[in-house]
Amino acid sequence: MNAMTSRHPVVLAITGASGAPYAVRLVQALVELQVPTWLIVSSHGWRLLQTESGLSSVAELREHVGAAAFDACVTLFDDNDRGAAPASGSARTSGMVVCPCSMGTVSAIAHGTSRSLVERAADVALKERRKLILVPRETPLSLVHLENLTAVTRAGATVIPAAPGFYHQPTTIAELVDFMVARVLDHLDLEHPVGKRWGIQA
Repeated sequence: MNAMTSRHPVVLAITGASGAPYAVRLVQALVELQVPTWLIVSSHGWRLLQTESGLSSVAELREHVGAAAFDACVTLFDDNDRGAAPASGSARTSGMVVCPCSMGTVSAIAHGTSRSLVERAADVALKERRKLILVPRETPLSLVHLENLTAVTRAGATVIPAAPGFYHQPTTIAELVDFMVARVLDHLDLEHPVGKRWGIQA
C-alpha cells in the first residue's frame, strides 16, 4: 500500500478572504507531499485567486502547482454540490482546512447554517470531531468576528490567523507565505520541509 492509498484525504477549502498566495502554496505543498486532497473553491474564492494570484481556472491552478502531481492528488468538488462526498460524515477524511477563511464563512460555521459545500464540510468536521483549521485574514476584527472565532474554537476548530512571524528574518514574500503554510501543515500532523523552524538552521 503506497502513501496515497494509505491516507484519508484532507479537505481544503478556499474562500473569499484576502490571502490567495497562502492557498496556492498550501495546494502545492500538499501535492508535493502526495497527500490526497479534496479541493473546494467558493465563487468568491475563484475571484480571489484571479485577483491576487492571476489564476482564473482549475487548469491554471493545475499548471501552476504541477499538473502531474495535481492530477495524482487533487479531487475538485463544486461548492454548490451539498451532496458531494465532503458533505457526509461517513466519508472519512484527515480533517479540513479553510485557507483563506472569510469572516462570512467563519460566521456560517459558528452558527451551523451550512449553505454551501464548504460550510457543510466544515460542519461535518466539527460533528465528527475531526481537525478543522481556519485561516482568517481580516483587520481590524469586530466584536462579531471575535465572538464567532471564539464560538468555532469552543466547538473544536483551530484558528490560525494569517499573521506570519518575523523572527526567522524573512527577506521575501514567499518566506512569509511559507511561515503560515508550515503552521497549517504542522497542525495536520504532516512531516514537511516547508519554512524554517525556530532554532534550526536551514
